[in-house]
Amino acid sequence: MVASRLFAFAASGVVAYTDDPTWGCGLLGPLKGINPDGSTTSEMQEVVEGMKASSSFNMVTYWNWGTKPEFDGDSMQYLSEDFIFMPEQWGMGAISAADLQPAGQKGIKDADGGDSLATMATILLGGNEPDIYGSCMGNMFATCTGPCTGDEVQSGNCPIAHLAGTVPAKANPVGHCDCWTDSHATGVGFWSFDGCANNQPLPTLFTDGDENCIDSVINAWKVTASVASQQGFKYLSAPLVASNMDWMKSFVERACDGCSDMSCGCPTHVAWHFYAHDCRPTELGDYDDFQRKLDATVAIMEQFPQIKGAIVNEVGMLNCVQDAAVGGGACVPNGPNQKFPANQQPGSTCPTDGSNPDLPDGLGSFVKKLVQMGTSTKTSDGRTALKAFSWFNQNQAGGTYDLRLFDDSGVKNSLGQDYLDACKAWTPTEDFTMV
Repeated sequence: MVASRLFAFAASGVVAYTDDPTWGCGLLGPLKGINPDGSTTSEMQEVVEGMKASSSFNMVTYWNWGTKPEFDGDSMQYLSEDFIFMPEQWGMGAISAADLQPAGQKGIKDADGGDSLATMATILLGGNEPDIYGSCMGNMFATCTGPCTGDEVQSGNCPIAHLAGTVPAKANPVGHCDCWTDSHATGVGFWSFDGCANNQPLPTLFTDGDENCIDSVINAWKVTASVASQQGFKYLSAPLVASNMDWMKSFVERACDGCSDMSCGCPTHVAWHFYAHDCRPTELGDYDDFQRKLDATVAIMEQFPQIKGAIVNEVGMLNCVQDAAVGGGACVPNGPNQKFPANQQPGSTCPTDGSNPDLPDGLGSFVKKLVQMGTSTKTSDGRTALKAFSWFNQNQAGGTYDLRLFDDSGVKNSLGQDYLDACKAWTPTEDFTMV
């Protein structure tokens, strides 16, 4: 037995990982402190070294909703040799072997065919937010909650959403738009699925009573699991739910029916996202909701002992209050029922001047508390619920505040320092056997 943060290199250059690892703190979004050759600035390396302490692999995870590093704006997502890249099958359709590079491979290809020094993870992440309809990104965000039907397209009743559009626009009267020509949706729940009668079947997959639809989704999932297993992946997360933990439980029950192994579709981890609202996580009950999700994770881990914990890889603060009575529950940024709308806050982020009792130090208070809550929640046999945690390092994307950890020059800001401090305090305690 050897204690935490161990991995081994086989002769082929493939990394062999431990059986029940903690991936720890991760990153997403722009990382200006990493150069095209994989070298890092001293500032970025300080961040990397601190975050590595939270990982069983002594490495930092990075993910981007895709299967390889890709362009982020006008720059490739360059990674150093200290990074593990976590791939995701964003949709719920079956993945192709051509879309997956070998799991555990040290040194991978990016979306442009260039060489990245990162190591491919041995976990494949599932579909993105199938439990909610979400919204079309860009200038119709929050007003477009579904794709146009064929009849709407033919009749010209299908306005086109623009991802980079600066002038707000609206969907058609029933909330539909063309979200494929020049934009994309926040999650896969926005889209239809072959074999399903409902035009947006995924959010209500387990309550509609459409068994043919469930079979279509689960069968595609099992193909993805088989392909991933053949590519050397040892771990598989369930789809990354936005909020509905009952949806997640139902999915695990179906995927693990008659199957207890990743290769036939039973996930090894659950996965979910978490956002609080309007800089008021106590007042609006968001801390309670985070604990509820952790407790639901523990319940699933105890019902299915093969489930090793949760990947929580999209965490942030929404610049809205989601109220069914205002906007039908959509996240409408800078809404009238907010106390701290981003467009009235310095830096478009939560105040740091002590004026908000929920977050006396701004978002730094928030991220520290969440990591502490996650690492303190355990099963009855002592297994930690939280296995990975990634802050949403983006600037007002998808209805958020400015959540960036770094300034425009690549230097970590006060939130970046607080995230780093939270990661340093997260030390994996598990013992692992070298594989």
